[in-house]
Amino acid sequence: MDVTLGGIAGLIAALAFAYLVVRVAGLVGKAGRILDETRESVRTTTENVQPTLKSLTDTVGLTNDQLTRVDAITSSVSTMTTNASALTSVFAATVGSPLIKVAAYSYGVRMAVRGLRKASS
Repeated sequence: MDVTLGGIAGLIAALAFAYLVVRVAGLVGKAGRILDETRESVRTTTENVQPTLKSLTDTVGLTNDQLTRVDAITSSVSTMTTNASALTSVFAATVGSPLIKVAAYSYGVRMAVRGLRKASS
C-alpha cells in the first residue's frame, strides 16, 4: 500500500467533509426540533385564543346592548330636562312677573308710609 501526499490530502478532505456533514445534520436535527416545538406552541396558542375571542365577542355584544339602553335613558333625561326648562319658563312668565310687580308695589307703599311718618314727626 502506497501512501502518497495526494492520498493523505484526499483522506483529510474526506474526513473534513464527513465532519461537516455530521455537523450540518446535527443543525438540521435541531432546526427540526425547533420547528416541531414552534408548531406545537402555535397549536396550543390557537386552542387557547379561540375561546378567549368567543368570550370577547360575547362581551362586546352585551356591552353594545347596555350602550343602547344607556342611549335610551339619555334621550329620556334630555326630554325631561327640556320639559322642566319649559315648565320653569311658563312658571316665571305667569307667576314671576306678577310677584315682581307686587314686590315693587309693596316696596313703594312702604317707602311712602315711611316718608309720611318722617314728615309727621
